[in-house]
Amino acid sequence: MELTEKQVIARIRAHGRGFVFNTKLFSSLTNNSASVRTALTRLVQKQSIRRLAHGLYDLPEVHPKLGLIMPSNEKIIEAIKTSEAIKVQPSGAYAANLLGLSTQIPMKIELYTNGPKKTICIGRQEIILKSTTPKNMVGAGTKAGLILHALKQIGKDNVTDEMVEQIRSQIEEKDVKHIKKQIQFAPIWIAKIMRLLINEK
Repeated sequence: MELTEKQVIARIRAHGRGFVFNTKLFSSLTNNSASVRTALTRLVQKQSIRRLAHGLYDLPEVHPKLGLIMPSNEKIIEAIKTSEAIKVQPSGAYAANLLGLSTQIPMKIELYTNGPKKTICIGRQEIILKSTTPKNMVGAGTKAGLILHALKQIGKDNVTDEMVEQIRSQIEEKDVKHIKKQIQFAPIWIAKIMRLLINEK
């Protein structure tokens, strides 16, 4: 089945402005990938949608004064995960930022992945997918994994009581079992903090 521009834009608009997507959004409608790419190219040319990177698009939000707004890093990363059929684990400064332990948003977002190494450039932002060992992917998609890699970034001698409390304030009941599992794979000093976070001796 060949998709028309009208069908493509209708599927996109159903998700609302700010939606980030790739061609897999239309896989349930057709197996004719060429017609999807053609329709998307035409919609980009008409400025109905925006191409963020190769194979990655969005229906941009529009601010009355600022104009087109870039989607959040989280939305972009979710679309990349869908596009590449991979898992990712935020690492480095990005992990610390997501937990509120750093206010600086890094220009290079580093993500461990179970997929291939890849760098995706969106404007001045770089999203770097780094192939890693299964051990580093144990907590992928959980608060526990985020805590582990954020603490690694900060370093043993730089973790303060205030940071520990900041992390503790974000832990929900559903996170506890993941943290208990992550403790087995954490360096001794991080395992100690994780036990403290869930009041486990």
